[in-house]
Amino acid sequence: MASRSVNKVILIGHLGRDAETKFTPGGAAVTRFSVATNRRWKDKDSGEWKEETDWSNVVLWRSENLANYLTKGKQVYVEGRLQTRSYEDKDGKKVYATEVVAEDVILLGGQGGGGGGARGGEDFGQQPVSQPRGASRQPAPAQHDDFGGQGITDDDVPF
Repeated sequence: MASRSVNKVILIGHLGRDAETKFTPGGAAVTRFSVATNRRWKDKDSGEWKEETDWSNVVLWRSENLANYLTKGKQVYVEGRLQTRSYEDKDGKKVYATEVVAEDVILLGGQGGGGGGARGGEDFGQQPVSQPRGASRQPAPAQHDDFGGQGITDDDVPF
């Protein structure tokens, strides 16, 4: 039996910069952006709350119209895999870059400051903007509603 392995990344965070889309010589769109995720913990010695921000570089293929919506401060859900690549810099030194290759990106509608503007979010909040290959977005029928009659099922919650 072959050994199993898993390469799965799930991020919920805020965009650190506007997304940029470029095209390969073959015409495929490559959209790049960074996502900030925060970790908070209580220091056992001082009893003070500490916070740490991690930055993840994300690459999304073949979604050329998406960059207009992926702007600095927007909250996003990203699902994909880790990939490490190497290249030579201008001095001939080998450089390694690890990034998340996104398979699914969902705009959550929040802004960096915890707002979303006067509307409390965008019209496209929680809409998938890309799908994993071969997957269909058919919601599963709800057995019961744990979300106060709002028509939200467990499949609608990104975590």
